[in-house]
Amino acid sequence: MHFNTRGLVLREIAYKDRDKLLTVLTPDHGKLTVRARGLGKRGNHLDAAAQLLVYSDMTLFSYRDYYTLDEANSIRQFWGVKSDLELLALASYFAELTELVSSEGGGMEGLLSLLLNALHTLETRKRPPALVKAAFELKLMSLAGYEPLLNACAVCGAAWPARPMLHLTGGVLHCAACKSKLEAGVSMLLSIDSLSAMRYVTSGNSKRLFSFTLPPFALREFEEVCEAYAIVHLEHTFSTLDYYKRLKSISNIQLKPHLKTGDEHD
Repeated sequence: MHFNTRGLVLREIAYKDRDKLLTVLTPDHGKLTVRARGLGKRGNHLDAAAQLLVYSDMTLFSYRDYYTLDEANSIRQFWGVKSDLELLALASYFAELTELVSSEGGGMEGLLSLLLNALHTLETRKRPPALVKAAFELKLMSLAGYEPLLNACAVCGAAWPARPMLHLTGGVLHCAACKSKLEAGVSMLLSIDSLSAMRYVTSGNSKRLFSFTLPPFALREFEEVCEAYAIVHLEHTFSTLDYYKRLKSISNIQLKPHLKTGDEHD
């Protein structure tokens, strides 16, 4: 049976000489493993669509729960992301996260929209990658059923807790003074700015998800807590995240100004 859909490639694996196995996220059929055959041959028009982070119109052939890519026309290839190694590493982490929490079947429209919007924002460079990363992680967790409760302190009910903290395993907001009344576990301190950002992300529309700014200290805090929350609840390590952090560390070292020692002369 043939059917048409749109899909974004989350992962590609070489299979035999000219084939690939693609993990594709679609809005109506969820996450599918799709075989793309005969790639690289003259006259084969599937090559552009059978690549990581390419969004395409697809015609798939389904037979006994196996899917084959018959036709494809790419819609977005996100060259602006792929031309920057650091952004590509971050986008690959987004894809790995999405693959982990998605499943076959319907109801994946929200996840697909979130990922496409994140890739678009990275490509346009209208927001810092750290902000896009943190907002993506937190919204992804919310869509996957792990949304933290941020409306008030889980113990005393204060809407704006004194020295607010997020209990990572419990997924609840609390005052620093109320921590002893919660179950054991790690809590991370939040500022009013980072708490406001987290509330905006969890309650907002994915299309305007990245439409805010934060001062540098709050952005670092926001990034750290959102990453920690995702890793704690997914109980998973990500090679793409490790690679992104290594690249980011190298970039930070290269951006530091050269400091002259007393032995150096103009």
